[in-house]
This record gives sequence, C-alpha cells and structure tokens, in this order.
Amino acid sequence: MNDLSFAGLSIVSCGTLRMELNTLKEDGFLDADKIYYTTPGLHEIPRDLESQLVRQMGKGGGDSSGLIVLYGDRCFVDSTDYFRSIDTVIQEQGYSACRIKAHNCIDMLASEEERDEIASGRRVYWLVPGWIEYKKNVFLEWDAGKANETFPSNDTAILLDPVGYYEKLAMEDPEKLLEFSDWMGISIEPVPVTLDRLKELLASCLKSLKTPVASKD
Repeated sequence: MNDLSFAGLSIVSCGTLRMELNTLKEDGFLDADKIYYTTPGLHEIPRDLESQLVRQMGKGGGDSSGLIVLYGDRCFVDSTDYFRSIDTVIQEQGYSACRIKAHNCIDMLASEEERDEIASGRRVYWLVPGWIEYKKNVFLEWDAGKANETFPSNDTAILLDPVGYYEKLAMEDPEKLLEFSDWMGISIEPVPVTLDRLKELLASCLKSLKTPVASKD
C-alpha cells in the first residue's frame, strides 16, 4: 500500500480526524494536494455541515481532479427530507468525488467486527481522539442532564487511539482527561489501534477515482 499516490486529489474531511490525517501525511502515506476540514461535530447541526461541506468541496474541486470525502453515512440527517443523504449532497456538487465507505469516524478506525472483539460483550460508548480534543464542538449544547441520560447506560467508554493521544494528554494535561471522564460519569479506557482501516478506506476511494469508466459504446 506504500506505493499509492493521492497526488492530483484533495481531501475534504470532518475536522474530528485532523490528528489521524496529519499522522498519515507525516508518515508519507497521504500525499494529497490539499486537505480541507470542516468544523468538528457538525453532525449536531446538519445545515451547517452541508454548508461547510459544499464550501470545502468547492475549494478542493477547483484545485484537484478529484475529491475524497471523509464523512460517514450516519453523520448527516436532513430532517426535511430523510431520503436526502450525505451522498446526495456530494453528488449534487458535480465533482468527481468518492466518500469513504464507513458509518462514522468510529467506523473509520475500527470495523464493527473489531469493535465487537474489543468490547468483549460490554456496553461501550466509543470515542476517537477528536471527540475529546474538540469536546465543545462535538458535544455542542450538551448539558449535564443529557450527559447523564447518555453515557452511564454504558459499562465504559473506549477511546480508539491510533495516534498516542491518550498517553500524551495524560502526561501534558491530565486534568482534561479527568474532567472529560467525570462529565461522562464513566471511565475512559484507551485502546491503541492502527490506521490500517483508514488507509484501506482511502485506498479504496483512490482506486475508484483512478479507474477509468468503461464506455457504453
């Protein structure tokens, strides 16, 4: 997979995945022309998500021959038209684009089968580093009541961590971890994972965009 090149393409991604994509750039895997980010946590505000996604796709579409979009199929719900999906929004822009095939950012780091194995029968609230780093955006307008209704119904919170975020935060800002765990009302368990699944999803989109469309003649 190391011989892949994303040159000529741009990435449009939820800002939640900024750390993961920066790591892939630093490792030399991701050589896309540019990466455009939307504000983390816009699944809470679908209209803002659509607006920012369209704007960033417009920037990337003007710079590159194709776009890879890092949003899950469960990240956007149009309350006025439930048949209008994130893929509909992407297709409406008219660019050569591929959305990676995952449900959300959790699914981009570990498949359902992998998560089942990690959970080992426990009820888990799944986290990625960006959900802690950008808490104010991801959990916009969540008060203590909503947190108490949501998190304690799980046995634990598991942080899928492919970038060493938990260990670094524990050393540099342990109070941030303690405050987040206290707010959730459950413990946070870090589980190191690789970026292999995200790489595979990106590679699949790359192949889709680079494969010529067969003529109908």
